[in-house]
Amino acid sequence: MTAPPISPATAVPADVLRQVRRIEVRTRRLVDSAFAGEYRSLFKGQGMEFSEVREYQPGDEVRSIDWNVSARMGRPFVKRYVEERELTIMLAIDLSGSARFGTRARFKHELAIELAGVLALTAVRNNDRVGLLLFSDQVEHALPPRKGRKHALRLIRDLLTVTPRSKGTSVSAAVDRLMRLLPHRSVIFLCSDFLSDALERPLARLAQRHDVIAVTLEDPAERVLPDIGPARLEDPETGEQLEIDTSHPAVRAAFAKRLADADEARRRLFGRLGLDEIVVHTEHGYTDALLSFFRARARRAHGAVRTGPRGSMGDAASAEVAVRDHALPASGKSSAPTRSGVRATYVRPPNGAR
Repeated sequence: MTAPPISPATAVPADVLRQVRRIEVRTRRLVDSAFAGEYRSLFKGQGMEFSEVREYQPGDEVRSIDWNVSARMGRPFVKRYVEERELTIMLAIDLSGSARFGTRARFKHELAIELAGVLALTAVRNNDRVGLLLFSDQVEHALPPRKGRKHALRLIRDLLTVTPRSKGTSVSAAVDRLMRLLPHRSVIFLCSDFLSDALERPLARLAQRHDVIAVTLEDPAERVLPDIGPARLEDPETGEQLEIDTSHPAVRAAFAKRLADADEARRRLFGRLGLDEIVVHTEHGYTDALLSFFRARARRAHGAVRTGPRGSMGDAASAEVAVRDHALPASGKSSAPTRSGVRATYVRPPNGAR
């Protein structure tokens, strides 16, 4: 099933506020508990950092005198501190057609919204700046990074009310805007199902300047081809339809192979670029995967971290299905060419099929 659009023009403000409040309340326990501690231990926020010891000068604060150094040198010295560079967290959320899909408790983009809400509230609690970028095959909405709870709630409101104008996916378009929006090194949580071509170049460009964490959104229905005989599948981004026999052994084998190949290709790509990955499922939620990621990253010596919904190295993202070689011709017309790896959503059996 596909999620209905959320339109700011038709949504009642009170309803939106209730949704924002619901997300804040639902995630507060995480933000107030060990989650915040894991975040602080991993990402340095604003604070005071020791810089140097220098000789005392008239007007210096007496409490800053370093008595050990002063005793050794025979004259007073003071400790100098500088303010740490503030951390910027950027949440980039995929709102394409394939992300607005789900068969469990929530849609993939709804899972991303709640996860983004947790990260935003945790960041502002740690006095960090947080911003938002929503994208499809174009930038749908951008909110520059700022501090404060009011800003975080505005960010959650935007997550709930922005309706994408397009169904396609372009990570490149998102990266172009992020590079302009973030002049200094930031931590970017890129939430997507990564069912898109041409990922390597834009992700490599983004990773050169920023700390990029890929959050892969999955739904179980995208990983298991239902055994229901002839069926019509539809690409949720292009609307292209395809009729196949889901019970045919060759079709099921092609599905499984493409899934495994896509998983491995994405793992290799993220590893090559040094991107960490958090795999989250509509079935399992995000809590365990996120906490496991923070803990694994804090103790790693080197290399990329990859965590899944049960705290271990989770399943890879939902792969795109390549079944063109075994497609059944649509009624009254031949099958049109399609891209390798079609995002397939079950529509209905073709006419006459049972």
